[in-house]
Amino acid sequence: MADAREVMNIRQASQYLGISPDALYKYVSEETIPAFKLGNRWKFKKSILDSWMENQSLSSESPRPRKLGKPFRTMAGADSKSV
Repeated sequence: MADAREVMNIRQASQYLGISPDALYKYVSEETIPAFKLGNRWKFKKSILDSWMENQSLSSESPRPRKLGKPFRTMAGADSKSV
C-alpha cells in the first residue's frame, strides 16, 4: 500500500515529485518550491505541493511564443538571372 503521509521529508518528497533529493535541495534553497523547516530538517506538506504543482502546470499551459528557426534565405543573384 502506498504511503500517503501529509508531511514528507526530502527523500519522500523527491520520490513523490520524481526528482533527485539534490535537485529538491536546490529548489528549496532557491525558494522555488514550498517547504518548511522542522528542527533542522526540511519538510514538505503534500497538499501544498499538490497546489503548487497545479499552479505550475496551469501557468505553463499559457501560450508561449514559438521559437522560429533561421529565416530562409535565397541565393543572391538567383532571381536576377531570369531577366
